[in-house]
Amino acid sequence: MNLSVDVYFSFRSPYSYLVTPDLLKLRDDYRVNLNLKPVLPIALRTKETLFDDPVGQKKVRYIILDAMRRAEYLGMTIAVPNPDPIVQNMATFELSEEQPFIYRLTALGVEAQRQGKGIDFAYAVSHLIWTGTPNWDQGSKLHDAIASIGLDLTQMDAAIQEYDFMLEIEQNQKQLEEAGHWGVPTMVYNLEPFFGQDRINTLRWRLDKQGLKA
Repeated sequence: MNLSVDVYFSFRSPYSYLVTPDLLKLRDDYRVNLNLKPVLPIALRTKETLFDDPVGQKKVRYIILDAMRRAEYLGMTIAVPNPDPIVQNMATFELSEEQPFIYRLTALGVEAQRQGKGIDFAYAVSHLIWTGTPNWDQGSKLHDAIASIGLDLTQMDAAIQEYDFMLEIEQNQKQLEEAGHWGVPTMVYNLEPFFGQDRINTLRWRLDKQGLKA
């Protein structure tokens, strides 16, 4: 039996942000390893799935409404990121060819997992982005968030230049599809997918049934 949970995660997903406290608690409460599997936002992976649709704008509005509501329910702060991790015209859903943030963030997530702190990185960086920090990309803000979990941004930036991080990201995306889903966050335990922040308790139930309580 595989005693690990793979966490497919996007730094542009409000629901990925909302699940991070639950992931830390899950790690403390159960005898399983949590592996961060960063993927690109669905807007970059499969644009047509969410946006090339007559009701695409309604979907976006609902996601925003629901994420804000879910954050309130969970007692978490949430705000529209400034800047958005992807550069996109939200009226037309057209993506910019220049994406200065998301590829770096996702690559850094890959490197954090390689250094054994993937879930901590997801928590720290998503909280920086999604709690209303203005200009989170400027100054020492990202550096300080990463330093708070014992990692060094300068070292990580250098490390991701030494290998093809896109191969690992694409492999994560393929594994997510093979697990039977496309959305984030998706947690996969023993080949069973649990999609969405609101399925964390179902995952806990499954781990309880396996006798994995710490």
